[in-house]
Amino acid sequence: MQGVWTSWQAWAVLAAVFAALTAIFAKLGVAEIAADLATLIRTVVVLLLLLVIVTISGQWQPLQQISSRAWVFLLLSGLATGASWLCYFRALQLGDAARVAPVDKLSVVLVAVFGVLLLGETLTLLNWVGIILIAGGSLLVAWKTT
Repeated sequence: MQGVWTSWQAWAVLAAVFAALTAIFAKLGVAEIAADLATLIRTVVVLLLLLVIVTISGQWQPLQQISSRAWVFLLLSGLATGASWLCYFRALQLGDAARVAPVDKLSVVLVAVFGVLLLGETLTLLNWVGIILIAGGSLLVAWKTT
């Protein structure tokens, strides 16, 4: 069982499961309050959970040991996360979770493209076929015929 917890695939599947639950719980939670307030509440919960995890696991380190490059990219990532969450909660408030979540997952397609263009990563033809299928599938699920 030790090998499962060191596998990126296992963690990615868990991330997908929790992301799915996030969409369902968020849709139910945002039904009665403003989307931005719902995002704030969710963010506070995430912050508290991470404070506990980092403390229990002993992952604290002196902040001055973090490079300025890491700070810049983590700050940018935080801003992008905040913008994503605000947009996601607003979309959930306005649309069906079963349609909003697949469109949100077009991020998978964008990560592949950005990874190749900005990070120099390589994908095979088969990988690109998968990316195209993800994009097509997301759009088909989001398409409302009525």
